[in-house]
Amino acid sequence: MEAGTLQSFDPAADPASFRGALGSFVTGVTVVTTDSPEGPVGIVANSFASVSLDPPMVLWSPAKSSSRFDHFAAAPRFVIHVMAADQRDICAAIIASKTAVADIPMDVSSCGMPVIKGALATFECELAASHDAGDHVIVVGRVTKAHHAGGEPLAFHAGSYGAVNVKN
Repeated sequence: MEAGTLQSFDPAADPASFRGALGSFVTGVTVVTTDSPEGPVGIVANSFASVSLDPPMVLWSPAKSSSRFDHFAAAPRFVIHVMAADQRDICAAIIASKTAVADIPMDVSSCGMPVIKGALATFECELAASHDAGDHVIVVGRVTKAHHAGGEPLAFHAGSYGAVNVKN
């Protein structure tokens, strides 16, 4: 498609075009981790947003079709990691295996949640609410602790990973 030429379509009738249109938006890449009876588990998500500063809240949206959905949709605690540009391999490992987090350099938070080392930011959360949203669930977390460091973020655009070079 030529840049700058918008084409109209019915998203319900043409889900591939709808997905392509959504892929036009550059997002950051997060990994969400929690603990489970199988040990620490992770899922890669680009559906992350801030919700509130007071109280501090964020959201993310796991797909109901994900084999990891049950681990995350009602997890009482979880950690959202904003991934650095050099952490693409960590994302690939987690996509391949929900328990790959156990083999990735990490710490354990004060509340027992797995925290991946080297992330640009982490948000330790308690489940505040979840809302049905079609084929996903919107999970709202109350942030109990946050950390951040400098660096280039891992980005996702049109089905590919990349880096965003942010200059001040």
